[in-house]
Amino acid sequence: MAKSTVERSSARLKTVLDVLAEVTWSEKSLNAGEILAEAIVRVPLDERESELLSGGIPRGHKSLTTETAKLVKAGWLVKGRSGWTITEDGLRATVAFATPEEFATALAQGTPVPADTPLPTAPVAEAPVTQAPVKKAAARKPAAKKAPAAKAAPKEAAAPKAAAAVDKLEQPSAVAIAGDFNTILGAPEDWAPQYDEVQMKFNSRRKVWTLTATLPAGFYNYKIALNRSWDENYGAFGVRDGANHELKHDGGKITFTYDHATRDIVTA
Repeated sequence: MAKSTVERSSARLKTVLDVLAEVTWSEKSLNAGEILAEAIVRVPLDERESELLSGGIPRGHKSLTTETAKLVKAGWLVKGRSGWTITEDGLRATVAFATPEEFATALAQGTPVPADTPLPTAPVAEAPVTQAPVKKAAARKPAAKKAPAAKAAPKEAAAPKAAAAVDKLEQPSAVAIAGDFNTILGAPEDWAPQYDEVQMKFNSRRKVWTLTATLPAGFYNYKIALNRSWDENYGAFGVRDGANHELKHDGGKITFTYDHATRDIVTA
């Protein structure tokens, strides 16, 4: 019998924790976009969930991104700028609530993880579909390790190399913030990166792109789109075609800064 949308959604949420548990115990590294993508690979989207929303994101992907807030509220997941981390309680939850049904019920009712639940001692699943993302993440690990070493090196040696790398980076011809607040900025429609009103300005000294705007208090979604189209776009954590950036704003002036070296964005 086919699973309902709610059942698939609950199964994907559990899979997010399962993937994070596997990553923890295998000492691999996956970013948030890869974790969400793997959850969708294991629990595929149906026809309706695959429909693209105005931001170019499948309905099911956006729903999963939003619903991961439940894992944070339960104390099983921590979202940071450097990535997502499963908590010890989250690890135990993958054991205590082993089936999607048990997991969904515990999450909905706020059931605490039993204190005597052991930590998993091996990856929660050995599904072959994890191999591609895991290998990809492992290949990037050496690069991640080099970053601290470069900082630890004498400034006289490291600074020129870093500056040269940034200077040689080919910048896009245009960078836009495309989101659900574009009409507030004066654009004719939301989620449309072709308009002048949503283009960022390049700071040639700092090698970053910025846009300062005044927004009403609210919760917003947006992505970075290059060269006035969706052909190349970046979402949360600098992931290409990744999940939307999410912004909870108290109202007032805000500055968005995009760094093409990291493909990520910060707000101030």
